[in-house]
Amino acid sequence: MKIFKRTASTIAIASLLLASCGGGGTDNNGTPAATPPASPPPTAQYTVPAQESLSVADVQTVLAGAVSEAQARSAPAVIAVTDRVGNVLAVFNMTGANPTAVTGPAPNGQNIDAQNLTIPAAAGAIAKAITGAYLSSGGNAFSTRTASEIVQEQFPPAPSQTPGLESGPLFGVQFSSLPCSDLSTRFGTAGSAALIGPKRSPLGLSADPGGFPLYKNGVLVGGIGVMSDGQYGSDPDITNIDNSDEEFIALAGTTGFDAPLTIRADRITVDGTLLRYSDATSAGFRRTGAAPSYAAISGSGSLLAIRGYSTAAIIAGTAYGTEASGMRPSTTAEFANRDAFVLTDGTGVDRFPVQSGTDGAPITLAEARALLEEAFTVMSRARAQIRQPLDSRAQVSISLVDTSGTVLGIVRSPDAPIFGTDVSLQKARTAMFFSSASAGGDLLSDPSQDVRDFVPKTRTFLNDPVALTGKTAFAVRSIGNLARPYFPDGELGRPNGPLSRPIGQFGPFSTGLQSALILQNLGEHLAFVAGGPTDTPQRCTKITNSSKLANGIQIFPGGVPVYRGSQLVGGLGVSGDGIDQDDMISFLGTSNGGLRIGTGIGNADTAIRADQILIALSNSPGVRLRYVSCPFAPFLDTATQNVCEGR
Repeated sequence: MKIFKRTASTIAIASLLLASCGGGGTDNNGTPAATPPASPPPTAQYTVPAQESLSVADVQTVLAGAVSEAQARSAPAVIAVTDRVGNVLAVFNMTGANPTAVTGPAPNGQNIDAQNLTIPAAAGAIAKAITGAYLSSGGNAFSTRTASEIVQEQFPPAPSQTPGLESGPLFGVQFSSLPCSDLSTRFGTAGSAALIGPKRSPLGLSADPGGFPLYKNGVLVGGIGVMSDGQYGSDPDITNIDNSDEEFIALAGTTGFDAPLTIRADRITVDGTLLRYSDATSAGFRRTGAAPSYAAISGSGSLLAIRGYSTAAIIAGTAYGTEASGMRPSTTAEFANRDAFVLTDGTGVDRFPVQSGTDGAPITLAEARALLEEAFTVMSRARAQIRQPLDSRAQVSISLVDTSGTVLGIVRSPDAPIFGTDVSLQKARTAMFFSSASAGGDLLSDPSQDVRDFVPKTRTFLNDPVALTGKTAFAVRSIGNLARPYFPDGELGRPNGPLSRPIGQFGPFSTGLQSALILQNLGEHLAFVAGGPTDTPQRCTKITNSSKLANGIQIFPGGVPVYRGSQLVGGLGVSGDGIDQDDMISFLGTSNGGLRIGTGIGNADTAIRADQILIALSNSPGVRLRYVSCPFAPFLDTATQNVCEGR
């Protein structure tokens, strides 16, 4: 199954010369585009996951399994267990375990952002456990090794770079579920239930092998993460098999809570490459016999209290889909489609209800409902790309914002991966922000000179002294084009995009503007975890209008700006499936919502879309930015092709 189309470099340049999804208001035959149905399907089309959860005894079993393997390897570790929505159920610190770890350095030694940074080992273990839980679902099981493979500058990653290989399909996802996110809840926050999710991660999502999802009776219930070797990095070479103590220890902890074989990442193909799940196998365990009881390993270490995440105790997980988990089925008053899930505060109140905008030309309540409902309908018709079995329906999270970054509604399908909740909001805000008249000025308000420098770099690269002032509509795919360490993506020897670090400094901990914007927040939070007095606020970035990017930006596709006529009014973001599917759902949802409501709201006019920008390159006729890229025949209920053309 393919997440993102990858071609040879010459074909990539040729394809980029074509405007993506250009034209306006016509179908593939040049006739006016049909108005979509006004009502969502009245009956459920998805199966809701069974309500399973990890008990205290289950968590003890997981910990005992991991500790016994760590003992057999003489590799004392810090082990974290979470539930599906990110609540930390336990952190176990083995005697002699490294208390800290160091993030990966820059290739050229010029460390920027979070590179070569000393972190609490427990923060790394929690991030790994959350990643295993958040990237997975009932249709796919992804590990942190899977994450490592799909976030690097080339896919698949290997020691020698290959011309024409673009960056990983989820390039940049590691900077999501951030500790400063305004979407993610916080453990022990006054006035909120301690176990309401989705929770933040101390380091965003992890690409360091040693994190897996946990399943109970075939249902996703959480994740395990292990830190032992003092290094928090990624695997830059998938051509060999690693012998990672951390991965063996974490895998041993999943015994009895293993991911179903049929949905593991190594059953999912991207461009002919099987994704990686684990280089460790149970055949390589060094412990003998079954894992001991939890009581038997109690002398090998102790439970840790981690500031902002857990007490020094084992607690039970919450069952996803319940009010207590923070994610539940919507009521008919909240959302019309019976498959819809919403985020809840634990008392029955939708945290992000559908509402009208708060800015100068607000999206109306009726418009907001139309956009979200139509995007949800597109999703429910779409064929999934990262789920088993084949021909499953896509499952995603959908977020709508106004031009101030205020959330006008978030809706999810029942089994969408949790990571997509925060990411869909990042995408909505990213598309809105970079398309706004104040984007350049807002970035120039950041106290960091490093952040401010991205504005002139972008204007020089685009040969446009007034870029980032609202003249161009940027989809998230467009911003992603500019945030790659080569432009065009995969063209070795080309300069980096203006929103990226140069390739010599690039790494999973340093992507460019995306990482620079939240560096101070990350430092504040890690200092707090280590004992400092003040946590970072629930507001990522330090720009003056930080509410516009309150959970950071995202640089892989799946979000579009929303216009009423020629006026920017918001952004719609989608995440949880293949990136072309995310693109299609956001783009067609916005188009169909506008056609349904008839108020002039919809996608940007083709004349101002970023795919009208031609970037001059040496030895090349030039390359256009992309806007969106949609699958050719993506729907389960029709064989219609080129579904985005003419919109």
